[in-house]
Amino acid sequence: MNDSDERTGAPAKPRRKDARRNQQTLLDAAAAVFAASGVEAPVRDIAAQAGVGTGTIYRHFPTRSDLVIAVYRHQVDACAEAGPALLETGPTPYAALQRWVDLFVDFLVTKHGLAAAMQGDSAGFETLHAYFLDRLLPVCGRLLDAAVASGEIRPGLDAYQLMRGIGNLCIGADSDARYDARRLVGLLVAGLRRAE
Repeated sequence: MNDSDERTGAPAKPRRKDARRNQQTLLDAAAAVFAASGVEAPVRDIAAQAGVGTGTIYRHFPTRSDLVIAVYRHQVDACAEAGPALLETGPTPYAALQRWVDLFVDFLVTKHGLAAAMQGDSAGFETLHAYFLDRLLPVCGRLLDAAVASGEIRPGLDAYQLMRGIGNLCIGADSDARYDARRLVGLLVAGLRRAE
């Protein structure tokens, strides 16, 4: 998968299973290091976390921006794939929605630095934002619809409104230790419940 293909949306060339697995390992390692240290963390830290040499990272991701974009897309995909799985395995649709919102908050809070890494590439940033919406709005909508249909939450809130509200509550959470975005988002989601 060529990173420029990811940006433009062009189809990527198929890769061997082990190459895809290696790239997933790199992305998981980079995501963990970015969450702990920000997107400016040294590549050697990512390589150590992944158990590879720095050359391997540069072979897959020639620039830091390429790596940040790939991690962002990887995390969007993971969040999108989690929604249906949670709905299928959760005890209730509302419980699935709560758990998915927790994952979404983790994603929002730990993606700090993306804007800086994308500085000067407004078209690339717009493409990523469109990808984010295309992948996550339907998942959030499905979770909301299921929780409404089960009678657990009130109708009338669409996925965009909820995701936007959660996003706004997460602003600055990565840089202010006194601010607990998860707690406030939890209160927001609790407020969706129908009164019994």
